[in-house]
Amino acid sequence: MPTAVEQLSGYGDDGFEGDLVRWFPDRPPVEVPADTRPVDPFLARLPREAAVALAAFDRRVRSGTLPWVVDVSGYSYGFDFAGNECEILDSDYATRLTDDDVWSIASDGGGNLYVMLTNGRIAVWFHEEQVIEGHTQFDNLDVFLYSIVRYQAARSGVLDRAAVAEEFRALGQPGALAPEVGLLAYLGG
Repeated sequence: MPTAVEQLSGYGDDGFEGDLVRWFPDRPPVEVPADTRPVDPFLARLPREAAVALAAFDRRVRSGTLPWVVDVSGYSYGFDFAGNECEILDSDYATRLTDDDVWSIASDGGGNLYVMLTNGRIAVWFHEEQVIEGHTQFDNLDVFLYSIVRYQAARSGVLDRAAVAEEFRALGQPGALAPEVGLLAYLGG
């Protein structure tokens, strides 16, 4: 039976760690500088469940216990858009957002950033147009982490690519299914 989005609630707080230990025991931990901007002001703007998930992820990132399975670094985590003179346009290409409206959690490795929106969804900030993509989102941080861990495990040969591709299709997340730019496209499924 395929995993449903609702079943992943709380994954970042419990199942995530087990998957990291099982599939990535030798990966080096990510490191972010001690002066990385605080997440608390952004947490206050989120729905409760999203705030709990991001707070747990933030603790793991700052503690140095998160193995490298997604490009979390001093550059990508808590990225200061204004300080780096970067715009943030909403997916309508007209509405200007600020650092208060998004929290950068990781890079996709190609200059784009995965960001959490104030509604708790995870989106891609496309660096070339400085816009939040509307067609590559994940419902929440738990679903994003579940997907990215399986994506990395399949790429490294720990999980079967076809099985992970089928799971992505069942979850129905645009960030995994978007043609040419979703995780499934990069997985080769």
